[in-house]
Amino acid sequence: METRPESPQPQGAPRWVAMLYRPATNSWRAAAESPHRPPVLYALGEMTQTLRARGDEITVALWGPKDGAWHLFDTPLTTQPVSPQPAPAPAAESPGEPAPLAARMTGRRHQVLMAALGKAGLYDLTPEDDTTVQALVERLDEPAVRRVAHWLATAGTG
Repeated sequence: METRPESPQPQGAPRWVAMLYRPATNSWRAAAESPHRPPVLYALGEMTQTLRARGDEITVALWGPKDGAWHLFDTPLTTQPVSPQPAPAPAAESPGEPAPLAARMTGRRHQVLMAALGKAGLYDLTPEDDTTVQALVERLDEPAVRRVAHWLATAGTG
């Protein structure tokens, strides 16, 4: 039986986070994060397919909220990529969750901004920072988010 290294719990308030293990550096990093599960599962599935196509071994951990706290969920990546669709929920979908495409695009804009903040050297974000990022994600379209991300990435290299 294969044993994988323990994934660290992500920092900050509970949200959906896919952690990716890098054997070369013996470290974990956040590969995708969103307030909703479907965009993270979609990104995880895409990353898995890409890395497997390159011949890389995949080790991931899926963290998410459960009862207001962090919870490590099972990730069936030892034999197949993660499906972009979440497993059927026993209860009805919550009325506040966006449609799959809208959720995926919101998650994508969130990931773009979080990556740009990282490139700008801003890693230790507060809950207020996350609220601000979420407000930008909800109000800006894709081109505007990419422009803001470009500004942040450029600021981080200068």
